[in-house]
Amino acid sequence: MLSRETPARSWYLDLSLLEGYWGDERAYHHTAPVTNVYALREALRLVAEEGLESRWARHREVAGALKTGLEAMGLETNVADDHWLPSLNAVRVPDGVDDGAVIDALLASYDLEIASGLGDLEGDIFRIGCMGHSARPANVSLLVSALGETLRSHGAAVDVGAGVEASASRL
Repeated sequence: MLSRETPARSWYLDLSLLEGYWGDERAYHHTAPVTNVYALREALRLVAEEGLESRWARHREVAGALKTGLEAMGLETNVADDHWLPSLNAVRVPDGVDDGAVIDALLASYDLEIASGLGDLEGDIFRIGCMGHSARPANVSLLVSALGETLRSHGAAVDVGAGVEASASRL
């Protein structure tokens, strides 16, 4: 029996065990979760259908529209353009705004999920993902508008219209 101090062993996508099974050993480890295999197959099918290069280009384009919209609204990114990561945008929380309250309000009112910073950046930045299904023009437009309205309702001086217009001009 496991105690509270003993963590349970996770078999979820344990690559070292899978290597033993598919390698020279052929050591049985567990039955993989079938739903994960189906999900991976479907994800790869979608990538193949769109084309890898096209998918990368769409992600860069849509993430660029998100970044443009946020900056036009008056928000600052947390990294220099040379280090910008399109799939995960770090955006500074405006002075006087409670990041947790904004995050909670976005989820409750718009069913949109963004995250707070981690470690030293906790409370100082929002982490906004732009990948997979989120990297679509309609989703970015909704996020820019919803985040702007939510920030404004929490006391931030943001120009929501400018952000929406700027992101739309890139899509």
